[in-house]
Amino acid sequence: MGKLKLTVNQQKTRICRVPEESFDFLGYTMGRCHRAQTGEAYIGTKPSKKRVARLCGKISEMTQRKWCWKETADLVGELNLVVKGWGNYFRLGSVSKAYRAVDSHTRYRLRRWLCFKHKVKGPGRTRFGDEYLYQELGLIRLERFSTTLPWAKA
Repeated sequence: MGKLKLTVNQQKTRICRVPEESFDFLGYTMGRCHRAQTGEAYIGTKPSKKRVARLCGKISEMTQRKWCWKETADLVGELNLVVKGWGNYFRLGSVSKAYRAVDSHTRYRLRRWLCFKHKVKGPGRTRFGDEYLYQELGLIRLERFSTTLPWAKA
């Protein structure tokens, strides 16, 4: 470390025994995972809970009531850019639970934003259903693209 002129952060550095323990590195949690079909254990990666929560927080900020002056297409376009970028970075390993959580939060927040914008009472699931969000507005659904994400430069 001396030759590279690097210092070790003693608070963040620890010895971890994989697979009994897991650790976070570059937004991924690395450790024991289980196959959905067989339940077989393996060492793998998944997006860390902290990063999923951070993305959900960003989506919540983007869909606050103060942004109701924006056009719906513009907001959906901005949401798509954020979700695409996040999905491209976190596409390695076991991602289906994280993708499901992000999709669910995005749908919920966009519906709330649309209800406030159009002065609709209630949760808005009837007026702004999944078909409307995904097909008419063009919202991206990470769950559908969990194996192949063709958005690298889109």
